Amino acid sequence: MTPPHLQRLALITGAAGIDALAESSVMVVGLGGVGSWCAEALVRSGIGRLCIADSDSVCITNINRQVQATSRTIGQLKTEALRERLLEINPKANIEVISAVFAPSKGEADKIPVTFPFASYRFIIDAIDSLSSKLDLIETAFANGNTLYSSMGMAQKLDAARLRTASIWQTYGCPLARLVRQGLRKRGFSGDFTAVFSDERLPLHNEVQTGCGSAVCLCPKSAAHEWCSSKKVINGSAVMVTAAAGMILASLVVQDILKNVS
Repeated sequence: MTPPHLQRLALITGAAGIDALAESSVMVVGLGGVGSWCAEALVRSGIGRLCIADSDSVCITNINRQVQATSRTIGQLKTEALRERLLEINPKANIEVISAVFAPSKGEADKIPVTFPFASYRFIIDAIDSLSSKLDLIETAFANGNTLYSSMGMAQKLDAARLRTASIWQTYGCPLARLVRQGLRKRGFSGDFTAVFSDERLPLHNEVQTGCGSAVCLCPKSAAHEWCSSKKVINGSAVMVTAAAGMILASLVVQDILKNVS
């Protein structure tokens, strides 16, 4: 029997579709403005097993765009705050948490070596901001035979209607996508995957001051926090765009699962 909270979805997918979603598994790596909304959409769509991965903790500046970020969750690990929210949506959801940076074999002193269970999940959602970790995740997902969907840069944008999906090799107008293509070519990567991207690029308002990474930083000081001081530029982000990108990624997964359901 279709769970009551999925009845409206079942009117689109049919009972067999709901069963297929319940039997599916997805790993979302990066729980910021894109990944957090993607994870929520997947749980609300009946995905049976979900792994959520991020090393960061909730900062007050996350509240404008990240689903788990509220005045109550500031200072909590993003993974734990999101897991609590997802279980409120579906208490029976099987949710695995990894509170660590994805760094497979690079040996950086500031990265904790953690085994990510790629073999246990069919789909991988890449919602990572860091270029090096993003490239590592793409390569690892392909090496493990996972189906990958990836988000490109969603900062400095306000128009969600300009979001597009395409092969990574056919993306355009997105600085992060360009760096990803260049990085993959340098690594000899010849695979392909669908990326969500936008060619919108709004100017940065440098007159707006931010305390990020400084003595007046508003984030709680914790070992789990990735300091913004390591970033060359603090970019602006809007929930309309980041959430829309997360929803598109979730839609790609759901459509992929349902395409062979009769």
